Amino acid sequence: MQNAVKRIGVLTSGGDAPGMNAAIRSVVRSALARGIEVIGIRRGWQGLITGDFVQMDSSSVSRIINRGGTILYTARSDEFRTEEGQKKAAATCKLLGLDGIVAIGGDGTFRGAQALSRHGIAVVGIPGTIDNDIVCTDYTIGFDTAANTAVECIDRLRDTMQSHERCAVVEVMGRHAGYLALYVGLATGATAVLVPETEYNFDEHVADKIRQARLGGRTNFMIVVAEGAASAMAVGEEIREKLGLDHRVTILGHIQRGGDPTAKDRVLATRMGHEAVRVLAEGGTNKVVIDRNNEIIAMDIDEGLSMMKTLNGQEFEVMRAMTGQ
Repeated sequence: MQNAVKRIGVLTSGGDAPGMNAAIRSVVRSALARGIEVIGIRRGWQGLITGDFVQMDSSSVSRIINRGGTILYTARSDEFRTEEGQKKAAATCKLLGLDGIVAIGGDGTFRGAQALSRHGIAVVGIPGTIDNDIVCTDYTIGFDTAANTAVECIDRLRDTMQSHERCAVVEVMGRHAGYLALYVGLATGATAVLVPETEYNFDEHVADKIRQARLGGRTNFMIVVAEGAASAMAVGEEIREKLGLDHRVTILGHIQRGGDPTAKDRVLATRMGHEAVRVLAEGGTNKVVIDRNNEIIAMDIDEGLSMMKTLNGQEFEVMRAMTGQ
């Protein structure tokens, strides 16, 4: 079967996520296997505007499957949000002879892909974000690694909190979504988990949980806070003022984005990269590759972004049972 494309570009945009390199590798090698050339676009959509590119071959993605970050670099572009910037990006695609683009990133990346498709460029998105907040997919590239990083950090903190009979308040990423916080809270047996999807109430969500744990004989406590749910520093101060507990606040921050991707993220990224190339080769456009019940499929970006995603109901129910929340 003849390919609908002869040359494609691949880029990473927005916040980086472990596993992006594995996705780049998969796109390059899957395309080459079909006889399709690949151009790497550096620094996201801004690089597409300025023509910041590199020719890619099999050796250029050798030994990167295990590396965190992205060899193509990543950035956010205010210029690309404008009609003029999008026209420049489309012009670069035509100048480079690109028949399609694979864009790896989060919600903003997909909205950029939507915009570029309106200028006649075939685009396919791959979800890469540690927040796991892309509505249409069960898992995003980077989520598993970030969760494991946070769990490892919290397990280490628990040792010293237990020794000193303290309360730890740990902030994880998740400005608008609590998927990471909830998952990590379940994995670490947290005393309480605060997520943006639930309006914060100190007495109900923190104080009552600590009191219950105390009645059960606990002398150390772990509060996991999604960054968008409440200020970890403020939660710590309330714990000190209202409960009189010695506490320590730890903000994990960008450490969650780094590190070698887990096996799960490497395999997910590889499968998604392969599917993205297949979609472009068969003439598809304005698509996003998703993980649905462990099956990698493509769906329309417009449909995907219009869907509403809520916290995993079963996980939330289990968390309530574990903490009385």
